[in-house]
Amino acid sequence: MKIRPLGDRVIVENLKPKEVTKGGIIIPDTAKEKPQEAKVVAVGKGKVEDGKLITPEVKIGDTVLYGKYAGTEIKMDDKEYLILKEDDILAIVG
Repeated sequence: MKIRPLGDRVIVENLKPKEVTKGGIIIPDTAKEKPQEAKVVAVGKGKVEDGKLITPEVKIGDTVLYGKYAGTEIKMDDKEYLILKEDDILAIVG
């Protein structure tokens, strides 16, 4: 990746929203919600608290859930990514 996050920032790539519900109903693009599940593609070194470096809990390849309005969207190489603070990540899936 050509970009490296600083501090406790994490770069994620959104996973595609599901096209069909469990009941078999097809969801049109206009009705789909913004995905809140993503794959981690880059991780910063961590944040410094009280003079100590605290390394992030997430690692590259993890699938995570994040807050609905969290992060900053960026576009690189025709792909869309999101830069999040580690605090905006709610959970690691799996």
